[in-house]
Amino acid sequence: MDFLRPATLAEALALKAQRPDAVPIAGGTDVMVELNFDHRRPAALLDLTRIAELRSWDVDGEDRGGDGGTVRIGSGVPYTRIIDELGDRLPGLAMASRTVGSPQIRNRGTVGGNLGAASPAGDTHPVLLAGGATVEAASTRGTRLIPATGFYLGVKRHALEPDELITAIHVPATRAPQQFAKVGTRNAMVIAVCSFAVALHPTRQRVGAAVGSAAPTPRRATAAEEFLSGELTATDQWDSPKPLLDSVKRRFGELVAEAASPIDDVRGSAAYRKHALSVLARRTLDWAWRDYTEEVA
Repeated sequence: MDFLRPATLAEALALKAQRPDAVPIAGGTDVMVELNFDHRRPAALLDLTRIAELRSWDVDGEDRGGDGGTVRIGSGVPYTRIIDELGDRLPGLAMASRTVGSPQIRNRGTVGGNLGAASPAGDTHPVLLAGGATVEAASTRGTRLIPATGFYLGVKRHALEPDELITAIHVPATRAPQQFAKVGTRNAMVIAVCSFAVALHPTRQRVGAAVGSAAPTPRRATAAEEFLSGELTATDQWDSPKPLLDSVKRRFGELVAEAASPIDDVRGSAAYRKHALSVLARRTLDWAWRDYTEEVA
């Protein structure tokens, strides 16, 4: 196995063009597990840890109050920094980052790596979908932006071309409430049995919702989004929020469960995953809407 270690992004893209079979490695929290268990034996590893351009973040279009704009997160920024430095701008992503592995894994693992693995159980995927994120992919041919909704193609399959690397993730910044929750077989160091994210978008009068670990890919719960967005708009609750009716929360949970197409496996049955998603949807919506009601008040 060859070990390629570029010092700049330009070098990394050139090497990826020459060796499209090279597997990128940054934190290594997914790749090293596959290597150690001999689930994968690539011809080359492309080490991205020396590339400074991938380890920074910035905000474009932020107003003076610190709201709005889009956060561009380099694909090499670890979860710990997202929690510490971006929790006020990206609350949902910070919540999901806190659930990843152990402190040691959060110090090494990255959202870019989560996207590159493209596992349906990746913790950050539902938040990226609910929040309207975009993936930045680069090659020697140029840079393109891939909406998160079009990034996941199948189990551990993504929309990158063989010569492309994930260079950043663009996520709309917000002060509006977001929530993330997952079910696991224990409280830490666990792969999600299922997960769910909800994001309120008051300026657009829209709700984002997405499920994880309950289908071949992470996916948006579009019917649930449409139902709740319409309900809140029709009752003028974006401007004058009040406690949501139990019937509204229950229907939202039902539609979220219907968006999933889970399987039976060692971590849980399909029926359990659907039930758990409906519960997670109701709970996270209740938490997010309470926060929103308090903010408006």
